[in-house]
Amino acid sequence: MKNTLFSNDMPPACEYCEYGRLASDQVMILCSRKGPVAPRYSCRKFFYSPLKRIPRRQPKLPDFSPEDFAL
Repeated sequence: MKNTLFSNDMPPACEYCEYGRLASDQVMILCSRKGPVAPRYSCRKFFYSPLKRIPRRQPKLPDFSPEDFAL
């Protein structure tokens, strides 16, 4: 059974895996199974951890003036 918390089309990546943690250089991921790997790497032991995922920011809404709504 797959974990479908945020979306079904989210590709696996070590940056939000249960076994990975951010290295001190803030670029690589230290995997307890594979060692240092790239953030977008994934292996067969991938286990999704929703608390490690950082959602994208919402786009800023444009500023409207009252003239935009006048008929």
